[in-house]
Amino acid sequence: MVSLMSSSETLQLAKSLLERPSITPADEGCQVLLGDRLKALGFELETMVFDDTTNLWARYGQGKPVLCFAGHTDVVPPGDPNDWLFPPFEPTEHQGYLYGRGAADMKGSLAAMIVAVERYLKAVDEPPFDLAFLITSDEEGPFINGTKRVMETLEARNEKITWCIVGEPSSTEKLGDVVKNGRRGSLSGSLSVIGVQGHVAYPHLAENPVHKASSALAELVQTHWDDGNDYFPPTTFQVSNINAGTGAGNVIPGRLDVEFNFRFSTESTAEQLKQRVEAILEAHHLNYRLNWKLNGPAFLTEKGSLIDTVQYAITEICGYSTQLSTAGGTSDGRFIAPTGAQLVELGPVNATIHKVDECVKISDLEKLTDVYQAILKRMGSAL
Repeated sequence: MVSLMSSSETLQLAKSLLERPSITPADEGCQVLLGDRLKALGFELETMVFDDTTNLWARYGQGKPVLCFAGHTDVVPPGDPNDWLFPPFEPTEHQGYLYGRGAADMKGSLAAMIVAVERYLKAVDEPPFDLAFLITSDEEGPFINGTKRVMETLEARNEKITWCIVGEPSSTEKLGDVVKNGRRGSLSGSLSVIGVQGHVAYPHLAENPVHKASSALAELVQTHWDDGNDYFPPTTFQVSNINAGTGAGNVIPGRLDVEFNFRFSTESTAEQLKQRVEAILEAHHLNYRLNWKLNGPAFLTEKGSLIDTVQYAITEICGYSTQLSTAGGTSDGRFIAPTGAQLVELGPVNATIHKVDECVKISDLEKLTDVYQAILKRMGSAL
């Protein structure tokens, strides 16, 4: 089932969003456009501005469990427009695809969400749950003043999200073949190992931090952190940057700087990983400074009402089953799921995201709208 009316509406709304150059953290009026559509349906709108970031929290109803659609209007920079087939902020239909920065990540999803909710509310007298939209312009940026701050505000007033669908481009080969029901945590460390700078001809008057740290780094690289589980692969440790020296060939460096990152499963916590790293550094008697940054905890939504509903809807509309996955990087789901929400990420094919000539299949926009509407319908009948 693909609704031609919804398809046209979704495509036109997606184009209206794509023509706005909303490079992080700019929104360029996208949220006003979406908010006007929601206000016409009876949603109460709340704009939350934190420093350089504009966020929209929109809610329909009060007092019932909340089904929330979450997404972002910001996009990554397009690079040199001359490298694109079509100007990145002039949405273009070509051979069945819609081209433009943000087409897949994730203005296409936002358009499908809005149209799906419009259709659903026209078809029911009163939904058995409240509806909400959480839209930010800070997902592609430093993720400080976006969804994180909105969730802190909602938590402070005990306003809870029961189920959440994030429109991230989760699909790999065809729409809905993969749904993300969790993400690995991300923990970064900035390590400085302190030595004593000196002349290479007089090593007894210096202390080389590269030599001192090498065995500790080798142990960190070789450490087995955990085994993962049915949903997550084992935790991984990767050195991303390393630097020492003045550039001169006859100077022993006085400091070694190392940046590293963990992508961790629910079998390990950030605190456990910190403690294990620091224990290794201490065991090697290093003089060091270490700063940590938790980019997001690991989270998981196990099978339940939301996943069952999403799987049913994809099978009904697409004609095939979906695979649950926790692979990939982080998403704003890491700020929503820890509050107790059941959360999945469901959106278009991710093959072109952040690339030149980002695009989405127009028929997928049509089908995604129907999938979102089927989720709403199924969730309503399941309550």
